[in-house]
Amino acid sequence: MAVRQLRQDRSVASIDTCCDAGGRRLVCLVGHKSRCLPRRLPNSAYRVREYLTEKEVDRLIEAARKRGRNGAKDAAAILLAYRHGLRAAELCSLRWSQIDLRNGRLHVNRAKGGIESVHPLHGPELRALRPLQRQSPYVFTTEAGTPVTTSWFLRMIQRTGRAAKLPFPIHPHMLRHSTGYKLANQGENTRSLAHYLGHRIKTLPPPLTTLAPPTTAIALSILSICFCISARCS
Repeated sequence: MAVRQLRQDRSVASIDTCCDAGGRRLVCLVGHKSRCLPRRLPNSAYRVREYLTEKEVDRLIEAARKRGRNGAKDAAAILLAYRHGLRAAELCSLRWSQIDLRNGRLHVNRAKGGIESVHPLHGPELRALRPLQRQSPYVFTTEAGTPVTTSWFLRMIQRTGRAAKLPFPIHPHMLRHSTGYKLANQGENTRSLAHYLGHRIKTLPPPLTTLAPPTTAIALSILSICFCISARCS
């Protein structure tokens, strides 16, 4: 009905219809102020790959530490997202009740129905987290004391990537991809890697999709030690 009325409107020279990426119908008014939104290009048009190397992550953390008065918080957010393969929503909703600084443990609550797990925390992460302790139950907060949002994490990552002079624009989920690529290149098996990232392997029978508690603890410890050795943790 709306399209028919527009066709009868003499102030509009002509109209055209198209569909966006979600299948929704868009109306383009030719000779009118309104226009269709530009269509997003494939990821390959913006960057050559969807992950960062270990050296690039180190450059990103160092640039975050030096940028602005919230450098310590930004660097800690990047470090935790990379070490534990956290999504933006998982990082922003992280609470102190999930962290045991004395025993070096992080309880990871996964989004999208992922598998919850307990990851070890090592020297760099513990040193980055301790200065952030405040009255808020959330780990990462704004100056007003409210929890940060995924929009904040996106903007911070984009600005820090430019400050680090990375060769292409980046986004927060690339840190999670970087975790998977690093562990896969170190020869970790698919089942342990998927459990570390919280994925459910639906193609395997139930006995193989869930690791026994001792095996799970050993697998998570091995994966975390790989990070620790490469970063020369104490």
